[in-house]
Amino acid sequence: MSMGNSRSVLSNQTGIHESLSDLVDKYLLTKSMKPIQSHTQQAFDAALAWLNNWQGALIFDSCCGVGLSTSKLAERFPDARIIGIDKSEQRVGKHSHHAIDSTATVSNYLIVRADVIDFWRLAVTHGLTLTAHYLLYPNPYPKKHQVQKRWHGSPAFLDIMRLGGTLQIRSNWLLYLEECAFVLNKLGKQSSLMPVNDDQPLTLFEKKYQASGQVCYQLISPDEPLLELPNSTIA
Repeated sequence: MSMGNSRSVLSNQTGIHESLSDLVDKYLLTKSMKPIQSHTQQAFDAALAWLNNWQGALIFDSCCGVGLSTSKLAERFPDARIIGIDKSEQRVGKHSHHAIDSTATVSNYLIVRADVIDFWRLAVTHGLTLTAHYLLYPNPYPKKHQVQKRWHGSPAFLDIMRLGGTLQIRSNWLLYLEECAFVLNKLGKQSSLMPVNDDQPLTLFEKKYQASGQVCYQLISPDEPLLELPNSTIA
């Protein structure tokens, strides 16, 4: 029996957005002129200092919210360094109430408040290479006219590709992930789609959706060579 009350995603779009391919082509030919926000530059500098020239596995948990997923990933991958990034100072400030109580993993992850778009650009410019990148339950922006607000419909997706690593995106809206797979394929990347089968939810959203009887899906794109991309994206 369902124990949650989360609504399913409602959209006036029934298939892959017809403009998605053209949008990606546009982003491949344009350059970013957007200034980096100072608070994100400071957060990135702090993250570099924390990494201290780390040469091992590096994982980003982007848009991590309160950071529950970041602490869980740190527990799953104790030999990696994990950086959780979220733009909300309020959400990041609540991390201590949601973190896993484990002194064994506290030293291998960091939560920062930053604009992920700027943070990704800085990471690309600095030459960071990821082992894995998690985007867990991003805002689906389900209305058809909102396609450019979805990560795979935005220029920032190219920086996600430049950072490399195995990409994992989870959503309770299957079409969102089908569009991601479409863009990945266009960029020369393979991916697979499947229901989430974790014993324990990675995020509070995942817990809420599953309690409401919704199926959560995950897209996984393994780390592999991809089409050569230009070095910058549009603002």
